[in-house]
Amino acid sequence: MDTNTVRKIAHLARLAVPENELEKRASEIAGILKWIEQMDEVNTDNVEPLANVANIELTLRPDAVTDGDCQDKVLANAPESVQGYYVVPKVVEQES
Repeated sequence: MDTNTVRKIAHLARLAVPENELEKRASEIAGILKWIEQMDEVNTDNVEPLANVANIELTLRPDAVTDGDCQDKVLANAPESVQGYYVVPKVVEQES
């Protein structure tokens, strides 16, 4: 890992890395890559892939179409509503 590669990685990641830290970052990234290479030594031939460590199946609700006519319930949580819409503070002001 050299400083030019670190500079390119930083540019692609939109990170500002000062010139005086490029060498230090290069050695840190090289150490991380060496650690990842050690993972290749692990024998995973008879290991089944797993989606989660808890082995829990999630219950799914039925996929049913509803009318969705619950506007009153939704607007009951609003601090203020007018004509079926939430009232929110104005966030864009026009310059005169």
